[in-house]
Amino acid sequence: MAESKEELKSLLMKVKEESEKVGLKLNIQKTKIMASGPITSWQIDGETVKIVSDFIFLGSKITADGDCSHEIKRCLLLGRKVMTNLDSKLKSRDVTLPTKVRLVKGMVFPVVMYGCESWTTKKAEC
Repeated sequence: MAESKEELKSLLMKVKEESEKVGLKLNIQKTKIMASGPITSWQIDGETVKIVSDFIFLGSKITADGDCSHEIKRCLLLGRKVMTNLDSKLKSRDVTLPTKVRLVKGMVFPVVMYGCESWTTKKAEC
């Protein structure tokens, strides 16, 4: 992450230099930039770097405007899918209530809450 274009360029050049020291090459075709402000084009060593408005980072969708509503809805839908898969267990009279609670806490909550540390919410979403 960088605060300015100059800082970003410096960071990318540092990554490129350090990678080359250990025999790795920065693949510009796979490199992407996302900015919260307007950027029209970006080049490193004469090669154009793709500018995106969103990308998947560690399994979570990050957007330039910081809107997490789609990511929150996606996680809720995944949680609903897990609940559907657990439906027969949760409706079974053979499974005790404490076991059902443990199933939900252990299998549904992690799916729904994955990546929630980076979510930004609006007052209307709370």
